[in-house]
Amino acid sequence: MRRITQDTPGGPEVLHLEDAPVPEPIPTEIRVRVTAAGVNPVDTKVRAGGAGLGSAGGDMTAPPFTVGWDVAGVVDAVGMGVTRFAVGDRVFGMPWFPRQAGAYAEYVTAPSRHFAHVPDGVDDVTAAALPLAGLTAWQILVDAADVQRDQRVLIHAAGGGVGHLAVQIARTRGAHVVGTASAGKHADLVALGLDEAIDHHTEEVAEATRDIDVAVDLTEVNGPSSLAVMRRGGLLVCVPSGVPEGLAEQAEAEGKRVTDFLVEPDGVALTGLARLVDEDVLTVRVAGTFPLEDAASAHRELEKGSTFGKLVLTL
Repeated sequence: MRRITQDTPGGPEVLHLEDAPVPEPIPTEIRVRVTAAGVNPVDTKVRAGGAGLGSAGGDMTAPPFTVGWDVAGVVDAVGMGVTRFAVGDRVFGMPWFPRQAGAYAEYVTAPSRHFAHVPDGVDDVTAAALPLAGLTAWQILVDAADVQRDQRVLIHAAGGGVGHLAVQIARTRGAHVVGTASAGKHADLVALGLDEAIDHHTEEVAEATRDIDVAVDLTEVNGPSSLAVMRRGGLLVCVPSGVPEGLAEQAEAEGKRVTDFLVEPDGVALTGLARLVDEDVLTVRVAGTFPLEDAASAHRELEKGSTFGKLVLTL
């Protein structure tokens, strides 16, 4: 099979195509012939050698390795004990995270319960764009924060892969949603359900909103500004690299809560997300596609920081 690999950490130029053996599924695993693979910011961080995952994903720190977790494709083989899928089924998932999944490849093997069925009305590119971003948004807003109707939710980087899905999921919970994004993304975000848009280039969060119940910082830098606009008892979720030093103590002193977060594989939640997409309740914005061999260009595009939604590799 073909796969993208790298022999050293570095810029997008370290990514290159190679031939590798097709993996074999062990009991409880399926093998997926990949038709599309999502590209996420964590992919670029792992590639560069600064995963931001602490001790998680330790098997990715010694090259050579293949980045990527979001996959969609067709079940090609099943291991003993698999009952949820059969050869020929269309599936998507975020296998193995935060361990190496090797999603930038023509075949992937992983436990069957890391995947879900792709509805007939959802194409492979959309399915590949959904898992990591969708699960992150779902597990934060539904599982960790248990967002309730009429609560005020603040989402930093609302126009990104996770952010634009988080806006919609918060709205399905009946929340009033505030989001930070560049001005050029505001109209699209309002169309997706955003109630208040803040231009992080020209506006201060502390002056633009208040009384926030749940804040989601997808940027690594907006923890303090989020605390400043939160109600007592509110929850701040710090996503990319954990809680910054001193922020937990500050939150406790102000009667607020703060937590780190790392997404987990979850086939059940993926099934729920797929249903929302199939029913047109959740829109997955795909900003662009690239062929597998052009993964480096996809990373360059993502690292510009201006993408609205997700980038996807096609095979």
